Amino acid sequence: MSRNLNETLGKLLSFEENKHGIQLKADNATVEVIVYNDAIINIQVCKDGQEAGHSYALVAEAIPTSFSVENKRDKIILKTPKIVLEILKKQIRFSFFTLDGTLINEDDKSFGCSWLGTEATVYKKLQADEKFIGLGEKTRGINRRGQAYVNWNTDSFAYRGETDPLYVSTPFYIGIHNDQPYGIFFDNPHKTTFNFGAGNDRFAYFSAEDGIINYYFIYDTSIAKIIQNYAQLTGFMPMQPKWSLGFQQCRYSYYPDTEVMNIAQNFRERKIPIDVLYLDIHYMDAYKVFTWNKSRFPNPQKMLANLKKMGIQTVVIMDPGIKVEESYKTYKSGMKNDVFVKYPDDSCFTAGVWPGDCHFPDYTNPKVRKWWSDQMKEVFKVGLEGFWNDMNEPAVWGKEIPALIEFDYEGEKASHKKAHNVYGLQMARATFEGTQQHLKKKRAFVLTRSGYSGIQRYAAVWTGDNVATDDDMLLGVRMVCSMGLTGMPFAGYDVGGFVGDADKNLYIRWMSIASFAPFFRSHSMINTRSGEPWTFGEEAEENVRNYINLRYRLMPYIYSAFYEASQTAMPIARSLTIDYPLDGNIYRGEFENEYLFGPSFLVCAVKSTAMFSKIYLPKGEWYYLYKDNFYEGEQEFLFETPIDKLPIFVKGGSIIPMQSLTQSTAEKPTNTLDIHLYWGQNDHVFEYYEDDGTSFEFKKEQYCKRAMLFNSEEKSFTIEPKIGKYKSHFKKIKLYFHGFTLDKNVKVNSRNKKIKQENFEFIVPISHFDPWYQDPDTSKLIEDLPFVEFANTNESVQVEW
Repeated sequence: MSRNLNETLGKLLSFEENKHGIQLKADNATVEVIVYNDAIINIQVCKDGQEAGHSYALVAEAIPTSFSVENKRDKIILKTPKIVLEILKKQIRFSFFTLDGTLINEDDKSFGCSWLGTEATVYKKLQADEKFIGLGEKTRGINRRGQAYVNWNTDSFAYRGETDPLYVSTPFYIGIHNDQPYGIFFDNPHKTTFNFGAGNDRFAYFSAEDGIINYYFIYDTSIAKIIQNYAQLTGFMPMQPKWSLGFQQCRYSYYPDTEVMNIAQNFRERKIPIDVLYLDIHYMDAYKVFTWNKSRFPNPQKMLANLKKMGIQTVVIMDPGIKVEESYKTYKSGMKNDVFVKYPDDSCFTAGVWPGDCHFPDYTNPKVRKWWSDQMKEVFKVGLEGFWNDMNEPAVWGKEIPALIEFDYEGEKASHKKAHNVYGLQMARATFEGTQQHLKKKRAFVLTRSGYSGIQRYAAVWTGDNVATDDDMLLGVRMVCSMGLTGMPFAGYDVGGFVGDADKNLYIRWMSIASFAPFFRSHSMINTRSGEPWTFGEEAEENVRNYINLRYRLMPYIYSAFYEASQTAMPIARSLTIDYPLDGNIYRGEFENEYLFGPSFLVCAVKSTAMFSKIYLPKGEWYYLYKDNFYEGEQEFLFETPIDKLPIFVKGGSIIPMQSLTQSTAEKPTNTLDIHLYWGQNDHVFEYYEDDGTSFEFKKEQYCKRAMLFNSEEKSFTIEPKIGKYKSHFKKIKLYFHGFTLDKNVKVNSRNKKIKQENFEFIVPISHFDPWYQDPDTSKLIEDLPFVEFANTNESVQVEW
């Protein structure tokens, strides 16, 4: 009789209830069932000799929650206020139900939790028409059904639409079927595989090549709530410096200092708003981190100060490889303080990267993270407030790193197999903690290429070395939306493509789409076409200026969305699966590049070659941004999509605060806050948020929060009283009405106020380049847009019509 290669949990031998859940003893393992809160149940499965160990992703502890345990003949039933978990006894299997008994998720009846040697796997039965979304930075379509993915952080230069794995591992996905969305976070940092029915129609599964089975099952009333619960486990994005929300220009590489200043001056003279310039590896002395090339940058402190006077911050790249060189101060300090990753024989691991032979700091050691923070003292002296972590998968020439090298792992000691996927997360953590140590009163910005679940606590993430094609542009849109589903609100892509040469129209289209991305940076590599707006000609420059201008005018709306993300993890670039998960049309290939930017803007990303595009508008009322044309949702439309008009629609009921144009976030707008109100049948609430944009004083209630409410039935718009101690910059409010039928007056706090009218433009028409743009219907403004003006006081304001 042959022995089964696949080993399952076996039958239940005993169980014991405790304050956080229950402990099960099975034939082949011990199981901890932990109730984290009403909506989260943690399943930890350890074989003999295994322990749960430290988690770099987790920041939450189990919250005391009321739950009940019922012991039946054939099963155990654990019930929280939101989830019912049934555990079969004869062969341990887990099934999750709603309180009314509707099935949410269940183990495969034959396998459940299983092992093939050290590889641990959880098999889940596929439900009819079940869809899977999330997993963060992954290629292909938004619905993962029928696909398989690997999490192993990889330097994926010039990746394409099928490449896997990439730079970031976030093992969290959301399943959707029968109006029952749920989330599963598999917190195992080893190389993991997620198979959503690829090669079979029986089960989905997630597996790790080693370590324990440790997953968190999340169920709540909506996908937004599921994302928020995931963030309760892994952390929320902190409030970012406002300058990091502006436009950012990068190239591999800008040097010397005169070239950097020339780029900055061009932006200012051409009146193209910008907040950040980047310095890639050529600013350093022989690519050695924490150094400056003195011939190229003889006085970096002066250069950075001059840029700040222009309202431009500087972000510098920082790689983990420390050059093996006795005269190099950082190397000597590293050797003295014993900070480098080692082989089991206690010799330092050496591999080649940009500086040559390098050692690598062990960021899983708290002492080493502190050492890294101390090394950053030198870069803060020159005035830097932004840092860019690259090559931190970690990447080395030759791609492969021996599995046996050892890491401290918070004193638990681990091989590279376990530490690899968290290396970038811990480097970003060390960098972030360095900014807190040295800047103290200012918020700093950290950008990373690599990470693991929880990376949002420390850094923004960009999608690495993409390619300058239309398909890759649209892939970036889907990836950023997927990263938003996985707890990373602050994400973006290299606009224009890092690898290869974008043509004029691709660059225009990409920049217009990226104006509605959370992280907005143009970046191109060495020996490719330079990526500044003016390098593509006058038509491109005008188009790009238009969309960057619009982003800066939308800064009150964008900053409020970032605040919301810091509190609830609601993405800034929102996959339509969040609001319309059961609408099958949003998963179709021709519509899967549509998304919401904040709560109101439907951005329809289309190829640069498309002069006509099929657009799907989901349920609701929608207004074409440029002319206020009205459309009922749940319909497909064919739209003209000339290169100067990215198809954008505004949801009915929306409240959109705007400001006057500035050339950077450091420049103050006028004292009038423009609020655009769009008629719709559904009520809407927008939480407006304002603070100084740079400090941590908001933690002392130095902020201005105001709820803004549209009530369609009562025909009113209300601004509730101010919350917080911060004095708003805006002294007046100009309220614009879109899609309303109004008389000559409205009432503002019960007093008649005369309605005024004006022509309005979100995008300045461009009509002198091509006959296409001379059609008056495509270039005309929103005509006779009604508005009223009133003082912005701290008290409640109600406008009625």
